[in-house]
Amino acid sequence: MSITLKGMTWSHPRGYDPMIACSRLWQERTGVEVHWEKRSLQDFETYPVDELARAYDLIVIDHPHVGQITKEKCLAPLDVEGRETERRALADASVGRSYPSYTWQGRQWAFPIDAAAQVQAWRPDRTDRAESWTEMLALARHGKVALPMRPPHSLMCFYTLSANLGHACRGDGVGQLIDVDAGIAAFERLRELTDLIDPACFSMDPIAVLEAMSDPASKLVSTPLIYGYVSYAMPGFRPSLVKFGDIPVAGSNGHSGSALGGTGIAVSAFSQSQEAAIDFAYFVASGEVQLGAYAGRGGQPGHAAAWDDDGVNAATSDFYRATRKTLEMAWVRPRHDGYMAFQQAASDRINDGLLRKDAARKIVEDLNRLFEASFAPV
Repeated sequence: MSITLKGMTWSHPRGYDPMIACSRLWQERTGVEVHWEKRSLQDFETYPVDELARAYDLIVIDHPHVGQITKEKCLAPLDVEGRETERRALADASVGRSYPSYTWQGRQWAFPIDAAAQVQAWRPDRTDRAESWTEMLALARHGKVALPMRPPHSLMCFYTLSANLGHACRGDGVGQLIDVDAGIAAFERLRELTDLIDPACFSMDPIAVLEAMSDPASKLVSTPLIYGYVSYAMPGFRPSLVKFGDIPVAGSNGHSGSALGGTGIAVSAFSQSQEAAIDFAYFVASGEVQLGAYAGRGGQPGHAAAWDDDGVNAATSDFYRATRKTLEMAWVRPRHDGYMAFQQAASDRINDGLLRKDAARKIVEDLNRLFEASFAPV
């Protein structure tokens, strides 16, 4: 009997095209077909995983969902017996903390297939990479800088600045999100930049910013904190090439502290073909496939075999080597049940505070209050 699996990923060539290529290869090898559908980036960041798990066998997820999905019991753990060697190989080849970001309460809920963190992007035909936050601000004063501030990206920028300044926000565990004075310092850095950018940025996600930057007529030449999108670093993907590199240094800790992103492949606990779906998850996360079909069709692999490869880097304007320091030192967001609602509320509070010119202390105190409340039982 033939098996057909349904999968859900996100709507961008980086998220969709490699899954189609890998599924075609999997069908040739096993006869199992995987039919993929896609949703917007905004839906990817906010849509309830529980609802997706009831409709699909395979789901591409973001690691901050793991606390919620564990409570809801909507995903099948991937740490099945007899495949320990494969999992050790995946963990050892993880870029930064991508693999452990999907580990929760002693189980593995997804495998990283895409690695990302906030990095720096710029138009190499118009400017060079800014090494420091000060250099980047100089560009911003001439109207040449954008920053994706549509929720949740405003909070991601706050996270990255806090950690880069030496005061990372709390990850997992009850308590304040951040020391108030440290939070004020990070928020004022963010305000310093957002006062210089087009207010339209408050409705833009990373894709919108990169689409604007890659327009030959655009005056935008740089963004200091944006999730890397390898597609835009491929010659010919858009009229103007965008390069990516390590974040500009705001503190004294080098390129550390960027908020980790990326995606993982997960299997629905409700799937009627769970074993076949788990087999595909191991396949698409493997070094052979990540280096081959996945990277070859515009994916942004989570496996170090691809990040280290000369050919993969040559095809992407050295995207992987140029952002590797930032990825290796990235910070993992909280993942507890209740975090996702906090992420939305905190992003909204930051944006409202910036637009209304609220006092930084009040905003940081509100973020701490919202974070502590996110642990309260519903």
